[in-house]
Formats: sequence, structure tokens, C-alpha cells
Amino acid sequence: MNLRLPEEIQESLRQRAEEEGRSMHAVAVRAIERYLAGEADRDTVARLGAKYAAKHADLLRKLGE
Repeated sequence: MNLRLPEEIQESLRQRAEEEGRSMHAVAVRAIERYLAGEADRDTVARLGAKYAAKHADLLRKLGE
């Protein structure tokens, strides 16, 4: 896989990697891992929220009155 970044982002990535004493690759991989984990968490919260909203629809409706 090749990833082409805008010059500003590539420079920011280079600087961050240098500050951390890591490669640009390592910093980018960690950022992608965090993004994917965050998205998975959001999906889980949305799925569980929908499940419990349906399960407790009557209670939620009464609370809204």
C-alpha cells in the first residue's frame, strides 16, 4: 500500500516522528490503530444504544412526558 499525504501533513508527521524518536511509519500505524479502535467503540455504543432504546421504549417515552 502506498499512502500519499499532503505536504503539510507529511511534514507534521515527520516532525512528530522525530520528536518521539520513532519512524513515520510507526507513528502513522499507531494513529490508524487508534482511529479504528475509536470507530469500533462508536459502533458498539450505537448498537447497544439502539438495543436498549427498543427494549425500554415505554420507559423512555414516559420519561419524555
